[in-house]
Amino acid sequence: MAETKKTTKKVAETETEKEVKPAAKKTTAKKTTTSKTTAKKTTKKAETKEEVIETVEKAPKTKKKEKAEVKAAKKEAKAEKKAEKAKAKEKVVKPTVTEAHAKALNVKCTPRKARLVIDLVRGKDCDEALGILNNVNHKACKPVAKLISSAMANATNNFNMNQDKLYVAMIQASDGLKMRRYLPRAKGSASGLVKRFCNIYVTVKERQ
Repeated sequence: MAETKKTTKKVAETETEKEVKPAAKKTTAKKTTTSKTTAKKTTKKAETKEEVIETVEKAPKTKKKEKAEVKAAKKEAKAEKKAEKAKAKEKVVKPTVTEAHAKALNVKCTPRKARLVIDLVRGKDCDEALGILNNVNHKACKPVAKLISSAMANATNNFNMNQDKLYVAMIQASDGLKMRRYLPRAKGSASGLVKRFCNIYVTVKERQ
């Protein structure tokens, strides 16, 4: 009985081993098939990724090219505009400035009194005119001297004239403000009074 039991156990073990071996073979075959499928999937994914990357790389290049073309067109347009402006400037030749002006408005002096001083200076060199005005004792000498020096400064600083060659080409005095007041007179009466101001204009030129 013991021997028969042992033989039955051995047969059962051999049968189980036979059953286990094909099962293991099946699992290995399944593993190989799954590994092949995963490899195929990964290769397909890699290919799709590469295609996407290539398309993404191509797209910005085209955009960059378009931007570069637009910039180049803008630069060309700007250059053309600058060239047109330069041509226009070359065509328009500004006349050289030969005189400088200055004016004093509402000077507290009557035009008649101012003309007495102005007549002394008209047509003289500027330095000579200033010397004359410094030596004349009159109310209008100070504003007239200031005005002539202002015209000289305009000529030298703004128009690059030679200060030594400047002379008083034109000088005149005209009516300015008129303040109307009254003077008390005898027996409670009053008479009119007009306080006059004057405007003085000077032009300075360069002697040739």
